[in-house]
Amino acid sequence: MSAAQIRFLSLLRREVNRFMKIKRQTVGAPLLETFLYISVFGAALGSRIHHLHGFRYIVFVVPGLIMMAWAMNAFTNNSSSILQQKFQRAIDDQLSSPASPRELLLAFTFGGFLRGMMVATLTYIAADILVGIPIRHPLILIPGVFLVGVFFASLGVLIGVRAEQFDDVSVYQQFVLQPLIFLGGVFYSATLLPEPFRTLTHLDPVYYMIGLVRYGFLGYSDVSIALSFGFLAVATTVLVGINLRLFDRGYRLRA
Repeated sequence: MSAAQIRFLSLLRREVNRFMKIKRQTVGAPLLETFLYISVFGAALGSRIHHLHGFRYIVFVVPGLIMMAWAMNAFTNNSSSILQQKFQRAIDDQLSSPASPRELLLAFTFGGFLRGMMVATLTYIAADILVGIPIRHPLILIPGVFLVGVFFASLGVLIGVRAEQFDDVSVYQQFVLQPLIFLGGVFYSATLLPEPFRTLTHLDPVYYMIGLVRYGFLGYSDVSIALSFGFLAVATTVLVGINLRLFDRGYRLRA
């Protein structure tokens, strides 16, 4: 194992240890949210909307919940971790260490990615036990959720670097990210919406991510899978490129 690999794994282990110390927040809270979503939407709306595109309503919703769990946890982990270390001046020591800025960036990115993956996996297990969730296209699902995880982990890094206080992160999360996710088709199909709401939903980038993940699980999507893959791959590549440039320059990495 090379010195660069050892440095990267050490930085990644630090990130994993950090979020594993707060299991009630990283594991317990998301599982409780999943149970509440399934209970509320399954009991309330499920009693009125029995089937949607040939699937039980709650089964149709669960892939979006899994993607939402991965996205929110990957984003929150990285944005808060970077901002916290900027305030504590801990990131100064890391920037002056033998680890390169790119190794530090990869450790942050995959730290959030792993937290999101862990929560999303537990969400899937819980949902599968409660309602039963098929996996129709694993060769679509696996690269799809991988790109989703890297995208939101990279987005969390970008916001954490640019943020100057914790309120900045909250603004992005509550007024940008959450509305995009909730209005991207987690709880409904865009085909059921009247105009102009159907067109507005198609302008939501998260809509294509949810469609990709839903197709991997259920074999159904409102959008083109090729288009969704292409959009997500390009958006993820652009985000990673921006973050690489910021870390190479050391942009706002010191509070």
